[in-house]
Amino acid sequence: MKKSCITFLLAGIIILTALIGTSLSAAALSKNATITAEYLRIHIRADSNEAAAQEVKYEIRDEVVETLIPVLSVTRDKAEAKREIEKNLTAVKAAAEAVLKQRGFSYGASAELTVEHFPSRTYDGVTLPEGDYDSLIVNLGSGKGDNWWCVAYPPLCFSTAGKTNVAYKSLILERIREWKARCGNESDR
Repeated sequence: MKKSCITFLLAGIIILTALIGTSLSAAALSKNATITAEYLRIHIRADSNEAAAQEVKYEIRDEVVETLIPVLSVTRDKAEAKREIEKNLTAVKAAAEAVLKQRGFSYGASAELTVEHFPSRTYDGVTLPEGDYDSLIVNLGSGKGDNWWCVAYPPLCFSTAGKTNVAYKSLILERIREWKARCGNESDR
């Protein structure tokens, strides 16, 4: 009798633990899906990990950011940001290819909006969870080199300040403010 009670109690605990674990896992997945749905990421993928390909990737990053500033400065939500980037994919590709051509690279660039799966990334306490993200992907040549990434919406960019330290800087937001200040001052004249 005692043995069957203990077996029954253990089975109940195991079932309860499994149900709670499943419930918590479902809640975590739901939370991650909500978080990933809030972001529109940008990835610029270098052709290779050779120094010249990595260096030009950063020059292209600057041009892509400059191209997107007037586009993203007027968006009010992620859906609008996606629509505006979609309309400007040709301009993003042209900006990347102009830098490649100017620097003497023989390969071109491509730009597309897609959904891609990314691993969890933590930078000094800020975590983007693993999941599927809407993303602007800019491939330089083969796109097989290390990449630079940013968040277009909301406009939050991360740039590394060395291998161990990460500096948080909203590059796009900073440039949007500069652009608005410059345009606002010109309209006052």
